[in-house]
Amino acid sequence: MTVSALRSSPDCPEEGAERLGETLSLESIERTVETVAEGILKRQKPDGHWVYELEADATIPAEYIFLNRYLDTPEPELEAKLANYLRSIQNPDGGWPLFDKGASNISASVKGYYALKMVGDDIDASHMAKARACILALGGAEKANVFTRFALALFGQVPWKAVPVTRPETILLPLWFPFHISKVSYWSRTVMVPLFVLCALKPRARNPEGIGVQELFVTPPEKIRKWQANPLGSRLGQKLLILDRILHAIEPLFPKFLERKAIARCMEFTLERLNGEDGLGAIFPAMANSVMAMDALGYSHDDPHFTVARKSIRNLVVEHGDRAYCQPCVSPVWDTGLAVHALLEAGLPGDHPAIAKATDWLTKRQILDVEGDWIWQRPGLRPGGWAFQYRNDYYPDVDDTAVVALALHRANPALSQESVSRAAEWVEGMQCGNGGWAAFDAENEHYHLNHIPFADHGALLDPPTLDVSARCLSLLAQLGYDKNSPRVADGLEYMRIEQETDGSWFGRWGTNYIYGTWSALCAFNAAGENMEADHIRKAVDWLKSRQREDGGWGEDCASYWDESKDACHESTPSQTAWALLGLMAAGEVDSPEVAKGIAYLMKAPRDLYGKWHEERYTAVGFPKVFYLRYHGYSAYFPLWALARYKNLKRANSKRPAYGM
Repeated sequence: MTVSALRSSPDCPEEGAERLGETLSLESIERTVETVAEGILKRQKPDGHWVYELEADATIPAEYIFLNRYLDTPEPELEAKLANYLRSIQNPDGGWPLFDKGASNISASVKGYYALKMVGDDIDASHMAKARACILALGGAEKANVFTRFALALFGQVPWKAVPVTRPETILLPLWFPFHISKVSYWSRTVMVPLFVLCALKPRARNPEGIGVQELFVTPPEKIRKWQANPLGSRLGQKLLILDRILHAIEPLFPKFLERKAIARCMEFTLERLNGEDGLGAIFPAMANSVMAMDALGYSHDDPHFTVARKSIRNLVVEHGDRAYCQPCVSPVWDTGLAVHALLEAGLPGDHPAIAKATDWLTKRQILDVEGDWIWQRPGLRPGGWAFQYRNDYYPDVDDTAVVALALHRANPALSQESVSRAAEWVEGMQCGNGGWAAFDAENEHYHLNHIPFADHGALLDPPTLDVSARCLSLLAQLGYDKNSPRVADGLEYMRIEQETDGSWFGRWGTNYIYGTWSALCAFNAAGENMEADHIRKAVDWLKSRQREDGGWGEDCASYWDESKDACHESTPSQTAWALLGLMAAGEVDSPEVAKGIAYLMKAPRDLYGKWHEERYTAVGFPKVFYLRYHGYSAYFPLWALARYKNLKRANSKRPAYGM
């Protein structure tokens, strides 16, 4: 099979099926590995990094349009492209889903409809009529989540009593108080602080055309008495609903001097973390709130803080011809770390110019001199991590840190010794009391906060998770930490406890049990666990049982709901790669299931640069709330799996030697 044949075959699945018998020859696999590696190398930026698109749902493009209308700074040409994108991802029933081919979601649908109406779509047009009917069938705009109701309040579509009381004085509360800003996750913190300012000032969007969406309500907003929900249906939640009603009644009596002091503290927090052209928290909702808060306080649109914050949002826009969407954030550190792993597995040496440029780029982005918000729980711990984005110095995360340090150590252990040592020190220090690791903070498990009305999205906190913990254990193991050392032993025990009864592990940041199980098996292998142990074999059996008839693996984002835990509509290249990497970590390289999975990848369609076709979303921002499609996952993960298969088949060992 020639390179030209590989490049002409992706759009000819029948031809690929005929070649199934030859796809398992190591020579053909090696040629595929070379082709895909070449494609990834061609996407490398001149300074050495990779960054692929990161796509979410309708909410972020819609909110970009909202922000323009809030400020009265329309961008007609761009907004027309955003509208084309919104129409293209609309479900057949008229609503908008949280992920590709998912069920219509009330909040995403309200935002999608409102954004299209803002850019001029006729509400009697077929797609708008269907959207409106879908929204009303789902209970109307009054059933949208808290963040959607905040947006509607800013545009005067609902009264401010439609949102929970969210006051800036919160930032003045002492650390010992049941609520403190350090007790919520980084993403909640950066979104909430400028939102506190907006909720105190209650500004009104300029919205010069006065566009509203009253037609989306089953009950007129002024007649609705009960807006807030009890997120968990608990007694505590019910008491907090009563407290919210009381606070709404007495809010006009709050001392203005205290409000002014609190707003000043909120803006101090915001501006200190504004993060240049990468934006507050380097995530869209926080960036947008920071811009609106500055505007509400009367900042000139020429003010340097305002202009840089606005630029950070524009940097997230991706345009393709007559379509455009706004990313929730960008993922260059994550993409570069994973691309380096895949290319090293594909056979590039650590001193290859592309690898050397990538590792140099990564090394320069290690955060060594900023004590981020994690310091609240870990005072005295030296910085040493990496962020997910280009810059986000207050918010490095241990998952990126582990992945990058693993790649640097594998590429050139001598040259990277200082960086990897600082990373390991920081990762060790971020371990939580239960043996696991969270993404951005330690001990962020104040579960009583999940009962507040604001927490209806279920993503307020940042507790330890299996997938992040597995990466951290993989790093420590690759660096030579003994499995009986306290850090590793506690982490391994945490992973054993977290195993599901069916043998799988839950995946917090990737979809879902396939991702979690791959992560766990790699970590157990790296740490020297007996891969014939019962809990390992149970996981292997689970992975094998989930293989589809076409040889691949797939798992729907709906698997995060208990009633659809086994949901799967089709195989995907990235999830197939995770399953294969997990099985190979458990020593299953010669199993028929692995052979079938490799055959699936070999015949699955790819583009001219070797990137597999994958429309399905296979990653998660917040389970049940916000999902992601990493466009790079269908490039570097399948390459990684094919290269590892080739390497293990040609080696004496049947298990990989590296942590991932």
